[in-house]
Amino acid sequence: MWPILLCSVLAAYVVIERHLVLRRARLDAGQFLLKLKSIYRHGDVNAVLTYCSQKDAPIANIVRRGILKHGQGDAKVREAVENAGREEVFHLEKRLAILASISGVAPMLGFLGTVTGMISAFQAIEQHSGIVSPAVLAGGIWEALLTTAFGLIVGIPALLFYNYFVTRVLQLVHEMEMTTNEFLDMVEEGPGVPLPQVAGGDGETIRSTPRPLIPEEEYFRRKE
Repeated sequence: MWPILLCSVLAAYVVIERHLVLRRARLDAGQFLLKLKSIYRHGDVNAVLTYCSQKDAPIANIVRRGILKHGQGDAKVREAVENAGREEVFHLEKRLAILASISGVAPMLGFLGTVTGMISAFQAIEQHSGIVSPAVLAGGIWEALLTTAFGLIVGIPALLFYNYFVTRVLQLVHEMEMTTNEFLDMVEEGPGVPLPQVAGGDGETIRSTPRPLIPEEEYFRRKE
């Protein structure tokens, strides 16, 4: 029972911790991307960095890492985005393996407790030459079955929460992939105006082909 209790405490900690992490990771990817495109088309990379820094979400962190490599070429931006994406996925999946293990280990511990309890009960019968009160025998059996019951009580919720968290992580990963692909396409196209006084990684000024400036209000109306 003590190992099962330990599993229950550990499972409760992981569930609460992962819930808080995934709740902070939620972000409206569509609105974030629309705002990001609107700022980037104005050619203000520093404003893009500021906007991403205001969002404590994996998508914003990935875009911010890519923007930091903006002056070093598209290949560097893509590499930074891929590395940041792997790090964010690792943080999202962190400790889920513990929850999966508990969902399998807790019931097995319960079965082990039941088996050892039944062994003790039958040993008691043997010691009394088979002359044992049915009430005494029944009491020993139900006490042995308690470990199985508590093991299942811990294991079933752990398995349900594990599957729920895995589904949420897959949804977030899909949103990150869609957003980063859009961001990389946007970087390859370049901003809407030249970028004066923004130094790249090699000390050169970042410049791009001028395009007509799209006001933010008009841009959002077109998207709607």
